[in-house]
Amino acid sequence: MSEIRVPAMGESITEGTIAKWAVRVGEEVKRGDLLLELETDKVNLEISAEEDGVVAEILRQEGDTVQIGEAVGRIAAGEAPQGRGAAAAPVETAEAAPASAGPTGGFAQSPRTAAASESMPVSRGDAAAPADVSATPAARKLAREKGIDLSRIEARDPLGRVYPGDVRSAGAPQAAPAPAAARTQAGGAAPAPAVAPSPASGKPEVRQRMSRRRATIAKRLVAAQHNAAMLTTFNEVDMTAILDIRKRRKQSFLEKHEVGLGFMSFFTKAVVGALKAFPLLNAQIDGEDIIVKQYYDIGIAVAAKEGLVVPVVRDADRLGFAEIERKIAELAAKARSNALELADLQGGTFTITNGGVFGSLLSTPILNAPQVGILGMHKIQTRPVALDAERMANRPMMYVALSYDHRIVDGAEAVRFLVRIKEMLEDPETLLLEG
Repeated sequence: MSEIRVPAMGESITEGTIAKWAVRVGEEVKRGDLLLELETDKVNLEISAEEDGVVAEILRQEGDTVQIGEAVGRIAAGEAPQGRGAAAAPVETAEAAPASAGPTGGFAQSPRTAAASESMPVSRGDAAAPADVSATPAARKLAREKGIDLSRIEARDPLGRVYPGDVRSAGAPQAAPAPAAARTQAGGAAPAPAVAPSPASGKPEVRQRMSRRRATIAKRLVAAQHNAAMLTTFNEVDMTAILDIRKRRKQSFLEKHEVGLGFMSFFTKAVVGALKAFPLLNAQIDGEDIIVKQYYDIGIAVAAKEGLVVPVVRDADRLGFAEIERKIAELAAKARSNALELADLQGGTFTITNGGVFGSLLSTPILNAPQVGILGMHKIQTRPVALDAERMANRPMMYVALSYDHRIVDGAEAVRFLVRIKEMLEDPETLLLEG
């Protein structure tokens, strides 16, 4: 009998919440099968079986908070009775981490940033996995080996994702379905929050618990406002020159680098150039000390299903425009497919957030502690601008906002930092020199 234990997940993570059990008591599992999803403050983990066996006991239920090293279930060695897929051969899986002994209790872990109900991308040329079928990589691999059409498999997951156990039992007689209450207790989908009348007004309302990540985001944002002397300064950028470059170079850039030329590479380069000129914006406070970073790891805020995440573009000062665009696209795709790892989120020195993609005209971004600066981009809007005392013209303008920690960054320095960004964006050639 082996125990399913909560694995170590990094120095800053000591506990997690069981988001979903993917197996039930009595179900046979093979090496690499997903057992449960664990939600933490930063990422979600898929805990997979590293040995064949049968789920003997589930000790902690969905929604329970569990500690590192705690046993949440048990697996008995051996096979399930015939008809439950016992004859299937063990399968190697890309989901499971390499086998290792230690505090994981014999189970591998795979970091994820949101619930695994989001499907992983389906590889091209996978005849057994049509693009519209949501399935884990292990399930797709097993389906190819068995020649099973995934579109014909009935998934037990409430959101329709196919797991290896579904593939193995596709051709076997199905056991009678368990009652709804038993399915929930054994790791099935919990019922949706019920609409109930408000105790105060009697009007209908829905009460539901915050996800661990949403609660953590809330705490961090409130802490940032309480612990920092946060102030915001604003400016506006004439985007004419950048739009002209993108119009002229967009197609050739795409053909040469196989990635689109967006706005983020321009802003990232401008931020790096401004940080070099005003290094206190690339610092953090540690007690009574100021730590000035001599590297430029730029966080890019991405809106994911479970909340805002800020993956980091490492050494942005050493990257060209195409490399920055490619890295940002890669990180954004990982965020939206729930594939970010802890290493993708740690150690940024400055953050850029773009509310303009959602139509925001102006906002005051909140610091991403322990950083002391964050740049907010906004919607490009055509409006009349005075070119001089006699001329007016319609120009594509963007408001930009810099929130900063006034404890170490003076107002004059913050304003000059934002002006430097404005100057480089309005004269993009300087980005090659300053950035």
